[in-house]
Amino acid sequence: MLLLCLISTVVTDSARAAGCAFEAQGEGRVVSVTDARSFRLEDGREIRLAGIEIADRQKGAAALSALVMGRDISLQGEDDVPDRYGRQAAFVFVSGSDAAVQSELLKQGQAMVSPDVSNRDCATLLLAAEAEARQAKRGTWADASAIKNAESPGDILAGIGRFAVVEGKVLSVRQAGATTYLNFGRNWTRDFAVTIPRRMIPALEAAGLAPKSLENRRIRVRGWVEARNGPRIELLRVGQLEVLGGN
Repeated sequence: MLLLCLISTVVTDSARAAGCAFEAQGEGRVVSVTDARSFRLEDGREIRLAGIEIADRQKGAAALSALVMGRDISLQGEDDVPDRYGRQAAFVFVSGSDAAVQSELLKQGQAMVSPDVSNRDCATLLLAAEAEARQAKRGTWADASAIKNAESPGDILAGIGRFAVVEGKVLSVRQAGATTYLNFGRNWTRDFAVTIPRRMIPALEAAGLAPKSLENRRIRVRGWVEARNGPRIELLRVGQLEVLGGN
């Protein structure tokens, strides 16, 4: 499993290609962009960009169209089996470029890294691109509220069902039945918490992230916001969690 870490180093284009280089899944020409993460090829295949989530769908669709519309592209990925909607998830490379389209969208601040990326080298490159945009306040990161404050549960709740990035200090770690809670406030019916199912504990411990060790640490967590009393994000992959510097 993957531990997301904050990366501020500059990554070369050749390193980007190496990091997200998977098995070839074919080539094609883009004839239409269907949404901020998906497009259709001349042969009828619908492709969905792997490894990222989109912050602003309208702006994201425009950014994707500018990068791929009418262009010849190649596809790489770990699995070419279509999802239930018939879309093939892949890393996409425009002809003549060794940087994935995902990296370009992240550098523009039009996307966020998904926790689904299991390849460490690829995740490192994507996180570097996201960090570059975040530090430069490009795209979605120009908005101070792009990263949610764990101490403002109302703001987090406004995004129920959406992908969010939340930062804050873990005040306490508690277990209730088969679930461990990382609590960011003292009112469990109102404040933000990260929930960790029992089956995730071994993976966290193997990554050096035993839940109890996170108490009084600042972390960044990414995932889909749910409402269970207060706002919640369920931790289903180690890659959803970053430990930040300082307390």
